[in-house]
Amino acid sequence: MLPLRYVRGHRIPLSMHRKFVQDVIYFGRRMPTVVTQRRMNLEKVVAARSAWEKHISWCAIFVRAYSLLAVQRPELRRSYQPFPWPQLYEHPVNIASIALEREYQGERGVFIGRLFRPDAVPLTDVDAEVRRLQTVPIESVPEFSRQIWLCRLPRPIRRLIWKAGLDIAGPSRSYFFGTFAVSVVARYGAASLNQITPNTTALNYSPFAADGTIDVRLQYDHRVFDGATTARALVGLEEVLNGPIVEELRAGPPK
Repeated sequence: MLPLRYVRGHRIPLSMHRKFVQDVIYFGRRMPTVVTQRRMNLEKVVAARSAWEKHISWCAIFVRAYSLLAVQRPELRRSYQPFPWPQLYEHPVNIASIALEREYQGERGVFIGRLFRPDAVPLTDVDAEVRRLQTVPIESVPEFSRQIWLCRLPRPIRRLIWKAGLDIAGPSRSYFFGTFAVSVVARYGAASLNQITPNTTALNYSPFAADGTIDVRLQYDHRVFDGATTARALVGLEEVLNGPIVEELRAGPPK
């Protein structure tokens, strides 16, 4: 048996997925983010969802609920813009940015899909779009193809494109990155305590407890608003889930 000093591993080039995550981390760490958590009682939502033969995904439920909330609270549609001078930009509509795990070139990695105005369509349509992003060929989704193309560029050029998209114009930031993000691993019985994202707000939640309670976390850019605003937003989100979302679920699938 060889001595330990002669045992060598091997180098592995960074894949497209790892390059993308590096870019997310690079720009996400520039933001002074804070996480606020609220334990919600969603027993009524669980019961209404269980009555469906084909369950609506929890991702779709939370995306639509947060989007409905952000219609009423414009501060949730704002972002910090450093160029040409520090200011806030408020987007007129919601664009959800959803992190999805897909396999590409033999490796599982994160792809970011977008949902435009999930508050303006039925919950079933939001669910159908989430499932489409999870199953259709990767090359058929424009934002996935754009992500692959971008990751093939040299790092300095990638970072320049990212910076231009995030910092120069509010409309382009909202279009390419969304007005809020959702990234969840609850289906595996786990939850992220802190996420690194360039979005002003990022929503994630834990698995459900037996009594229908769940921990919901909202990570936010402290330059845009404060902790009390986030706490009130989580209260409002619980009200939307137990109000309009429950009503929509109880109405049943569209005829």
